Amino acid sequence: MDLNFSAEDIAFRDEVRSFIAENYPDDLRAKADEGEELSKEDLLKWHRILGKRGWSAPAWPTQYGGPGWNSIQRYIWSEECARADTIAVLPFGVTMVAPVIMAFGTEEQKAKHLPAILKGDLWWCQGYSEPGAGSDLANLRTKAERFTGDDGKEYYRVNGQKTWTTMAQHADWGFFLVRTNPTAKAQEGISFLLIDMKSPGITVRPIITLGGEHEVNEVWLEDVIVPVENRVFEENKGWTCAKYLLAHERTGIAGVARSKRGVERVKTIARSEMEDGAPLIKNPFFKRKIAELEVDLIALEFTELRTLAGEASGKGPGPESSLLKIKGTEIQQRITELALEAVGHYGAPYFRGFGEGDNEHPIGPDYAHRAAPTYFNGRKTSIYGGSNEIQRNIIAKAVLGL
Repeated sequence: MDLNFSAEDIAFRDEVRSFIAENYPDDLRAKADEGEELSKEDLLKWHRILGKRGWSAPAWPTQYGGPGWNSIQRYIWSEECARADTIAVLPFGVTMVAPVIMAFGTEEQKAKHLPAILKGDLWWCQGYSEPGAGSDLANLRTKAERFTGDDGKEYYRVNGQKTWTTMAQHADWGFFLVRTNPTAKAQEGISFLLIDMKSPGITVRPIITLGGEHEVNEVWLEDVIVPVENRVFEENKGWTCAKYLLAHERTGIAGVARSKRGVERVKTIARSEMEDGAPLIKNPFFKRKIAELEVDLIALEFTELRTLAGEASGKGPGPESSLLKIKGTEIQQRITELALEAVGHYGAPYFRGFGEGDNEHPIGPDYAHRAAPTYFNGRKTSIYGGSNEIQRNIIAKAVLGL
């Protein structure tokens, strides 16, 4: 694997860098820098700008409107987005449900949903986890009963509850795992449904995180009617779709480029934060933590590059996606831990918002204001997408043969 950029790669990098510099909205950057909560329109704005350029879905093939980039171009793209500190395109449509629709969907489903996902016209959410069925996803209980409507068409009546549904308060559509055969073995009675979130019977209730954000939700489905034509793949074969989706999600969760940017932020904080008159970066124990983190991040980056090279040769994500997920999320958590350690008492959660109103700024330096909420929010990364404990079981079985 040649890790040196060719002249064509460098030209592409320069093109990407110029495009981001000229087109990334200043108001988005200002809000992100201030730690403001972004609205639905804020989160979709960059997606729509990229959609017009044809760059909103880097991994999509050209037949579905993607740019047809190779693995090195996708790597360069992620590096440049992290370098410019852009907000990420939401993954639920582009990198999660879209690959499932491409691989298992009907031509009608592809024509209906893929163009809207590409352009950022529709917001998607994921209906997987349930109370009592998170890491043990096959234990889900949301049921879908099939019936024939008065119009002679086939429908499902869906009842159940989903939880930890990220950004469901904004979603136009959701992809849900439901049980269509209650007597079959756990994984064999599940189907994969696309559900319009405006359907009667859907209730979204907020779950406020420790950082004070409304990011995740409970979703209740009470007698929600879904056309059978909204099912992806065969009835009771939804576990195949679920595994395929999770493999793509886990690869993306690694977040190497943004973690590299996160390490640089920690270094910047440590150079500013004073401890006994000297910058914290001079403390040998803290310096060692950063060095160890960077070594692990380099190793993860090479693993990601090998995975991308495999995908370029036609190999889909395999058990290595579990490795990327484990190490990637552990590194992300370590970055937030070091940031919180570096800001010290200025990161205390009760300082969040203190000083608003008569005072211009909260207590402490600007870089400290989001340290605690970001740390709290980062605790979830080792759980979503399949907990890291489950990923270790997958590696033990698929790689080690245990």
